[in-house]
Amino acid sequence: MQAYVGTSGWSYKEWKGTFYPPDLPADEMLSFYTARFSAVEVNNSFYRMPNERVVMGWADQAPPTFRFVLKASRRITHINRLTAADDSLDYFLKIATVLGDRRGPTLFQLPPSLKKDVGRLQDFLGRLPHRWRAAMEFRHSSWFAEDVYEALRAHDVALVAVDADEEEGPTSPLVPTAAWGYVRMRRTDYLPDQLAEWARRIAEQQWDEAYIFVKHEEGKETGPGAAEEMAKLMAERR
Repeated sequence: MQAYVGTSGWSYKEWKGTFYPPDLPADEMLSFYTARFSAVEVNNSFYRMPNERVVMGWADQAPPTFRFVLKASRRITHINRLTAADDSLDYFLKIATVLGDRRGPTLFQLPPSLKKDVGRLQDFLGRLPHRWRAAMEFRHSSWFAEDVYEALRAHDVALVAVDADEEEGPTSPLVPTAAWGYVRMRRTDYLPDQLAEWARRIAEQQWDEAYIFVKHEEGKETGPGAAEEMAKLMAERR
């Protein structure tokens, strides 16, 4: 299993002095980050999709083995609620292709108010390009059902497993629905034995790839520190 491990974002001034050198310029953060991690989950694209020039600039700063995972625009998931109301999905996918070989899967995170609707989900999955790697994060517990898993399996789309603090909402189960997996580790802190347990669970899956992202917290021992430890643990299990 190839494990791509990182954090949710990289441009955090709070990391200076712990993960980043204190005097590191903001425009050098990405290069520093990509030298230490194999992937990043870009959450800013949920609020505002960057243009092609910006995305190409990201790709130019990363090695060929690095992967950028873009979180889909909220217009797709929260405003249109997966329907084909406009061309926002096509536009988003077009921008994502600029990443070339450095493009990881696309994260589609649904709003907590959207309950299970298998027909809506199947229609949406049918509009994705063939072999486009997509990961679905459901935030209402009604989605955690076998008919939803079967719809995802039919398109090799990954169910996002979420481990979160209780106040963040329901925890998504670790259920394989694709040849690859996606795990979001959203707790504020992780103890060493908790990281080791997650590494064990992930390594036991029959996946060819796993994308693992730790929540961005201020200190080295939470966000980037926990991600570095996860990367080490996954490398030991290869």
